[in-house]
Amino acid sequence: MTALEARKFAEKEIKAGRTPTYSDLREWLEIVDSLGELKKVDGADWNLEMGTLAELIAHESKGPVSAVLFDNIKDYPKGYRALFAQNASFKRMALNLGLPLDLNGLDLVRAFRQKLAGHKPIPQKVVKKGPILENGKDIDLLKFPVPFMHELDGGRYIGTACLVITKDPEEGWVNFGAYRGMVQDKNSMTLYISPGKHGSIQRRKWFEQKKPCPVIISVGQDPVLFMVSGNEIDYGVSEFDYAGGLKGEPIEVIEGEATGLPFPAQAEIVIEGFMKPEDVLKEGPFGEWTGYYASSTRPEPVIRIERIYHRNNPILCCARPGRPPSDYSLAKCFVKSALIWDQVEKAGVPDVRGVWCHEAGGGRLLNIISIKQRYPGHARQAMLVASQVHAGAYLGRYVVVVDEDIDPTNTFDVLWALATRSDPVESIEILRRCWSGPLDPRIQPGKKGFNSRAIIDACRPFEWMKDFPPVAESSPELKEKVRKKWKSVIEG
Repeated sequence: MTALEARKFAEKEIKAGRTPTYSDLREWLEIVDSLGELKKVDGADWNLEMGTLAELIAHESKGPVSAVLFDNIKDYPKGYRALFAQNASFKRMALNLGLPLDLNGLDLVRAFRQKLAGHKPIPQKVVKKGPILENGKDIDLLKFPVPFMHELDGGRYIGTACLVITKDPEEGWVNFGAYRGMVQDKNSMTLYISPGKHGSIQRRKWFEQKKPCPVIISVGQDPVLFMVSGNEIDYGVSEFDYAGGLKGEPIEVIEGEATGLPFPAQAEIVIEGFMKPEDVLKEGPFGEWTGYYASSTRPEPVIRIERIYHRNNPILCCARPGRPPSDYSLAKCFVKSALIWDQVEKAGVPDVRGVWCHEAGGGRLLNIISIKQRYPGHARQAMLVASQVHAGAYLGRYVVVVDEDIDPTNTFDVLWALATRSDPVESIEILRRCWSGPLDPRIQPGKKGFNSRAIIDACRPFEWMKDFPPVAESSPELKEKVRKKWKSVIEG
């Protein structure tokens, strides 16, 4: 489909009340542009300017944060573009998942959970051809407009909104995750993977066998693939298959010439190479999703690049981390809220009414779960489980459980429940030696690896819940009656 055809199709579908489908990043951009959620910027500098402009847009936008497409970037030819903030609005997340475009917040989380209820992975489809193969001779990472994001960064980072694709040498399953990659020179880059992540486990297995670890990095692709890449999918499940289940059709992949690993046939830029355990270089620092430079620098394995594939006029996908809101903090909150909710219920906790991973915590550090209390200990069970299920365990800090009358996405109401329904002595439990990592800003250097969790019961105490002071507000029935009578005054 041409760009014009994609736009006309999208406009027709949206007018009919349907969510349009797309086949690749370029069709997706046409749809996003037709929705009024794409900013096009010409002439920015890759050195600090693109990253700072993306930061200002994220922090100062009055409405939904637009995706930002840079072109005519300093030192680069027209058509070599960079895309920031691709998943930074509810509407674009709904588009990715084929969900109604008018849903927001907890309503969109609920719709995603319904989709997850019927989700079944669809195996990837290996093909021989795809637009990613349009170019593949030159090995030069810096032929692309790789941004220098923040003033204190240790280098230019090509791996941010990426898929780092690896394979388990013992079990044979393919994983991809969003792990950061720093350019060292035109044909090598270092790769940081947090401890405990599936890519880290697989890489360690290769190194324990004293073998090079094959790796592919896709740095321009369908936004739903990046969405899957940045979240916790069950161990042993291929993210390609998981994403296929979300899209309702197989993800078409091509197998790399050097590694044999699969990569998206519709991708924009793909890097292929190997890592060896003894081949390391300094990586970092890099301003991360917590909003801090907590991981400093360390020696990390180098990828020696053997192939680079890219489309004509390639689009480099970037995700600017940093002090929230960042390029992907809202998307992280949305997806992790649905995953934690799903996993908590599967662990046997009943009557969960909502989960929200607060954007101020980068979608990890501050999680709120709402329940309708059914029995003594229900609140404790919910918050303990929410703190340790796969989607909630890594680098958490606080879990707050609230009653069903509290919307977990409403920060004011959550703080009201915390201030009025919890007692510090009775309501707070501390878990120690939980899963953390080098990105944790609160853990002192040299002591990173574990952290603690505060789990806070901000529900009415179950044993005297019926005697708890009633809320001082009008009943829903009275409010609706008065709202109808005085609509002009309320809305005027």
